[in-house]
Amino acid sequence: MDHTSRPRNKIGVVLCVFFICWCVMIHNVKWYDLSSPITAFRHQGNPVEIVHTNTTLPAAAGSEISITGNNDRGDDKKNSDGEINWLKDAPQLEALEKELEPVLKKFKPKPMEKKKKNKPMEEKRKQKSHDRRVNETTIEKVAEQMEEHRSRHRVTKRSCSGRYIYVHDLPARFNDDILDDCRSFNKWQNMCPSLENNGLGPPLVNPQRVLSRSGWYSTNQFLLEVIFRNRMKQYECLTNDSSIASAIYVPYYAGLDISRYLFDHNTSSRDALSLDLAEWLRERPEWETASGKNHFLVIGRITWDFRRDPDDDDAWGSKLMSLPEFKNMTILTIEKSPWHSNDFGIPYPTYFHPGSDHDVVEWQMKMRRHRRRALFSFAGAPRPGMEDSIREKIIDQCLASAPKCRLLQCSYYNLKCYQPIDVMRLFKNSVFCLQPPGDSFTRRSTFDSILAGCIPVFFTPGSAYIQYLWHLPRDFHKYSVLINEEDVQHKNVSIEQVLSQIPTTKVSEMRDQVIRLIPHVVYADPKSKLEKFKDAFDLSVDGVVDRMDRLNKSAWSVDDFEEKWSWKYLLFGSVGKHDWDDYFRFSRNQKVKKSDIEDN
Repeated sequence: MDHTSRPRNKIGVVLCVFFICWCVMIHNVKWYDLSSPITAFRHQGNPVEIVHTNTTLPAAAGSEISITGNNDRGDDKKNSDGEINWLKDAPQLEALEKELEPVLKKFKPKPMEKKKKNKPMEEKRKQKSHDRRVNETTIEKVAEQMEEHRSRHRVTKRSCSGRYIYVHDLPARFNDDILDDCRSFNKWQNMCPSLENNGLGPPLVNPQRVLSRSGWYSTNQFLLEVIFRNRMKQYECLTNDSSIASAIYVPYYAGLDISRYLFDHNTSSRDALSLDLAEWLRERPEWETASGKNHFLVIGRITWDFRRDPDDDDAWGSKLMSLPEFKNMTILTIEKSPWHSNDFGIPYPTYFHPGSDHDVVEWQMKMRRHRRRALFSFAGAPRPGMEDSIREKIIDQCLASAPKCRLLQCSYYNLKCYQPIDVMRLFKNSVFCLQPPGDSFTRRSTFDSILAGCIPVFFTPGSAYIQYLWHLPRDFHKYSVLINEEDVQHKNVSIEQVLSQIPTTKVSEMRDQVIRLIPHVVYADPKSKLEKFKDAFDLSVDGVVDRMDRLNKSAWSVDDFEEKWSWKYLLFGSVGKHDWDDYFRFSRNQKVKKSDIEDN
């Protein structure tokens, strides 16, 4: 063999080996493995990664199932190794899901077991549920209790026949122009802000939740004229025809007018507008019908500011109620005279002016639930210049009875006495609230205490019983306590002992009655109207209309009794001898003879 043949033989061997290797590769290599491992299914928008390495899952009953992405030349069925084509064999996949179902169930997350109830939390839940049931029961009980009382005073859609009111269109000098002079109402305080919100004053803030959520204002006690007039604008039975009116309202701000001149010695200034109004009324055709006996006036001050003797220019106040024209009229005022028959007491304005029935019920419920820690309390100042005043004796007894008695003593240095929040907090925390006379028989504090669900304690029937005949029950024992002022004056009685001896059940009944009275002694917001309750305005108007009806039926006759006994006649219907005669043995300016009292 020559040398040239060797290389050729080697090349042939190499080619033969290469060919053999190539055939082996063609037969065994899975070429689709060289494609991208990320494949998108037609039914999915997102790519699904197919893992070609064997993945072993635990199988049921200890078996082992091998899942692989390998396939042999795209066969449509399992190959001998049990391989499945993931892209084409949907039936195989369904079969596999069925086989895996026991495994999937085994590894399926178990539903969260209910945690064992925490005993304290469960008890709290039960307590809340119980409280809710109790509250619901209480509300139902309260509604039942109030139904009988409300039935007498329920506001319903009723006919205006016999209830029409005509309002005189007075010149502005008798009302609106007076408001423009608000700086002069009080020499020590600017009362102009009190005119806000139709006379209710600025809204009260309630940072300590002493009050309820709405309806509370810093109301001045002398703004009743403005509040009443604004309520009258919403009255449902107003008429422009005076001939069908049962009553005629004269919207003169007499109290605010006189407040500008009370401390002046110039009596002509105090009387000027009163005399002007009397002349204006006489010239009106509405006056001629009954000489003014169908007219009524509302005054936001006590009656004594308007009963100056016409012949005594040095005395206090104006002579408005001494003028013949005003003697014919019915006059509503925050304190009436026991010895005169044409004026009637209506409540002082309080701080609460509900805008809805819900506001009333919410506050009543709050007062029923409130815990009262003090047996009794007193908010006020002594009257060292008044010989007959029992204020100092009451303050001494309160101090001696601490902590059963709580005292809020008023002075120029203790401003809390003039803060609505502090006053309401004191009364809310007291079972009884002492209401002795001050400069006169009555006090705004009486209505603040009723508003707080605190049982008022009076020392003369002149403080409430003969005053507010249209607003408070005639059976005064149901809602109040009366202690003779003479006994306090001569130290013959212990206030603490008297109040402590009242049975608990009786106290509870009295407080419930006081809380029922709340809607009757407050003036609702003039921008709204209560639907289920009658407020102080509604009862006042009803009282006027009833009085006019009686006067009309008697042909405007004068009541058949001496006027000095009017307190007795209006309250009891007779002027016979009574246990209270001794309380009224003194008139405002003179003493009634003892023999006269004994004869009646």
